[in-house]
Amino acid sequence: MRTFAGLLLAAAAAYAQLTAEQKQLNIQSFEKVWTIIRDKHWEKNPGGLDWQAIHAEYRPKIERAASTEQARQVMRDMLARLHETHFAIFPGNVYEDVGETVMGGGSPGFDTRVLDGQVVVTSIDPGSSAERSGVHTGWIVTRAGDKELARLIQKLKSVPELHELTLERAIEAALSGPEGGDLEITFLDGANQTRTLNLRLGPPRGAPSRFGNLPVEYVWFESRKIGNIGYVRFNMFLDLARVMGEFGKAVTDCKGCDGFIIDLRGNPGGIGGMAMGMAGFLVDKPDEKLGTMYMRDNSLKFVINPRAGAFGGPVAVLVDGCSASTSEIFAGGLQDLARARIFGTKTAAAALPSVIEKLPNGDGFQYAIASYISEGGKALEGNGVRPDETVELTRAALLQGRDPVIDAAVEWIRKQRTPK
Repeated sequence: MRTFAGLLLAAAAAYAQLTAEQKQLNIQSFEKVWTIIRDKHWEKNPGGLDWQAIHAEYRPKIERAASTEQARQVMRDMLARLHETHFAIFPGNVYEDVGETVMGGGSPGFDTRVLDGQVVVTSIDPGSSAERSGVHTGWIVTRAGDKELARLIQKLKSVPELHELTLERAIEAALSGPEGGDLEITFLDGANQTRTLNLRLGPPRGAPSRFGNLPVEYVWFESRKIGNIGYVRFNMFLDLARVMGEFGKAVTDCKGCDGFIIDLRGNPGGIGGMAMGMAGFLVDKPDEKLGTMYMRDNSLKFVINPRAGAFGGPVAVLVDGCSASTSEIFAGGLQDLARARIFGTKTAAAALPSVIEKLPNGDGFQYAIASYISEGGKALEGNGVRPDETVELTRAALLQGRDPVIDAAVEWIRKQRTPK
């Protein structure tokens, strides 16, 4: 008589068996991964390796793989030879959540972050369905429609290579849908009581903007004063004329301010040239640069063009794990030039866009297409910008209506004031 453990082992062995078609799809997936790196890596010899020799070494291993998990491991071992981040293989069920996160046009009107493994409301859009329904910062979102968010987070975090930005984008997608529709969302309020609300999905915050062949993005910009300190926040480096104009006006209106805060938390980047233009409002020395982007056939130096009457007071830049691309270039460059103090948590370490493609076997393949070195000689891709002062958002502070990251920046600026 077979034991229960024996039956489990037998079932696992049967499950691992690959059909001839599945085996071929794994081989095709290997070939696609190898070819993409050969053709699109920023170095002609990726990682300084003989990439053809790598193919000869790993092709027999993929042919011998007895299961899809073994095939994944062969490809992961090959990618590990590059010693680069943002090269990863995602199982098919994870790819479904991160590879095709096409968000609907409608938004419930609040932003979130994953704090201590929970989806916490961090801000609420004025006039939104969430505001009208009494949603408060610090509330925990437990379910969106039929999706239990704790399970989604657990599944995505099972892939160590998946960074915070991708996780947050998947959560955002779960909380969106067709504009004008309704989404049933379950919260834990400040007293940890369950509240289920049917929220109308309104238009995204901001004005529509298009750049090149990219899909339409909604861009917003806000500016205010905190005492005698200027504060700006915007969600993307897009809508060049409007955002650059509003940024310039905010700086000009703040010439007598004690300091200036630029909040890039949640900003995934956009047009790289905007970082140079904005830095010109804060740097008055010529020939300074934020860093250099390296591609296969050329490089691009992010040179700052100083503006007349650039702001000379203390500058604080706020970042988090969803600050990526141009946000990292801007924050990291100003940090290296000792022109800004950085507050918050480490950035996404995705200074350049990474691509996620579906492989023939249904898995996902993430890869970077360039490298970026900050002016201080740091590779931002895979490393990110580390704050000068690490400050984390907490649910307790949000429930009290406080933002500890802004508070820390304000306190630092006030300490920089010189007696008059």
